Amino acid sequence: MARSWTRLHEHLGAPPGPLTFEMVKEAAEANLGESDDLDWKQFLPVAPQDGAWNELAKDVAAMANTRGGLLIYGVTDKTTKPVGIDPDEINTQQYAQWIRNHVQPYLPDLAFTVLSSPDKALSFLVIDIPASSMAPHLVYGTAAKDKAQQAAVAPYRDADHTAWMAEHQIERAYRERFTRAQHAQDETDRLFTQALENVLPEQAEPSAWFVAVARPERPLPRTTPPLVREKAPGLCASALAHSRSLSSHREPAAGPLTGLDIVLSSPRPGLRRWVFSTLPLRTGRGIYSELHHDGSTVMAVNLSWKALRGDSAADPAAHGILVDAGVVGASCRDALALAQELARHLGVDSTVHITTAIVTAEPTPLIPVVTEYGDFRSVPDQARRPRRIQPVTNLVTSADDDDLLRESAQETLTDLMHQFGITANL
Repeated sequence: MARSWTRLHEHLGAPPGPLTFEMVKEAAEANLGESDDLDWKQFLPVAPQDGAWNELAKDVAAMANTRGGLLIYGVTDKTTKPVGIDPDEINTQQYAQWIRNHVQPYLPDLAFTVLSSPDKALSFLVIDIPASSMAPHLVYGTAAKDKAQQAAVAPYRDADHTAWMAEHQIERAYRERFTRAQHAQDETDRLFTQALENVLPEQAEPSAWFVAVARPERPLPRTTPPLVREKAPGLCASALAHSRSLSSHREPAAGPLTGLDIVLSSPRPGLRRWVFSTLPLRTGRGIYSELHHDGSTVMAVNLSWKALRGDSAADPAAHGILVDAGVVGASCRDALALAQELARHLGVDSTVHITTAIVTAEPTPLIPVVTEYGDFRSVPDQARRPRRIQPVTNLVTSADDDDLLRESAQETLTDLMHQFGITANL
C-alpha cells in the first residue's frame, strides 16, 4: 500500500496524499537529490546475471531496513532528468517474484505504481517501500567467486548509497525489532486496560464484555490533522452501513454501532480521541467506543444484556454469565468496519492490527447463547463453559475489499466461538 507522506511530499510542501506524476516530475526538475529514502533510477529493473546479486531485491531491502523510501524509475540518478520508461516493459509480477525469492523475511506492503503524463508521453514507475517492523531483512544470492555458494547480507541506506550492515548493526536491528513488537503489545494492553476500567465499574450486574482494540502498525505522519468532532458521527454511521453489508443474514443482529445511534450526535472529548458511550444512560445495552486521532479504535460491548430475554430461577445464568453469540458476531463486523473506516479517513497507509477478547470482572463460567429458528434463543447442549477466553488477533487495511473484510470478521468470530466449542456465522 502506497504511503501518504514521502520525501517528495516534504520537499514540495504537499499535504499527505497519493503521489502523482506532476509531483515526481516537479521534484526531478527541481534536482531533488538522492537520500536514504529516495533513489532515482534511469532504467527498469533487470534480471540478475549468474553470480550477481538481485539489484532490485537489494535496493528494496536496504530501504525497508532503514526508514522506508521510494525507488523511482525513469529519472537519471545524477542529473535527475525525467527521461521516462516504457510502461509496456513493466512487469510488476516479475519484480515482486524477485523480491519474494531473494529477501527474507517477506515484505508484504510494497506498492508498485505507474504514473503517466496526461498525454501518456512520459511515464515513471514508483516502488514505495515502507519502513519494516520486521527489519533486518536479509538478501540472499550467490557469491561471485563460487556460484554454488549461497550467501546472505543485510543492506541498508547510508545517505544516497547502499551499504552492508556490520555484525553490531545487525544485532541492533534485531534488538529494535523485538522492542517495537513489545511496544506495540504494551500499547494494545494499555488500551485494553483503559477500556475495562471504563466499562466494568459501570455494569449493574456481572456481565461479559466484547472488547476490541485496533492500532495501525506505523504511526501517522505528524502533519496529519486530528479527527475533527464533526466527522466522528459520520464515520460511525458509514461503518455501520458497511458492517451490515458484510452479514450473511437477511436481518443481522443489532451490533454496538446500532446501539450507539442514540449518542452519535454528541461525541465526548478524550485524550486525543472522541468517545461515544451509552453507559451513563443506565438503560439498554452498555456500549463504549473511542476513535483516536492516531487511527486507533476501541470498542467494548455488553454481551450479557437480555441474552435470553426473560430470565427465571432455572436459567443457566444462575451458574455463570451469558454471552450472546449473535451480538459477538455483530461486534466483530462493527469493530473491523469501524477500524477500516477510520483508517481510510485518516489516510493510514499501514496494516491495522485488531485484537479482540471476551472478558469479565472475575473468572466465571461463560455460557454461550445462540439464536435458532427465528428468534428462539438457547444454550447449546454441547457447548463448553470456559472461564477465560483467549484474545484473538486479525489484520485490516484501508484497501481491503468487502470479501476480505468479511473473511477477517468471520475468522475473528470463529476464533472466539470455537473456544466455547461451537461455530457461528456472521
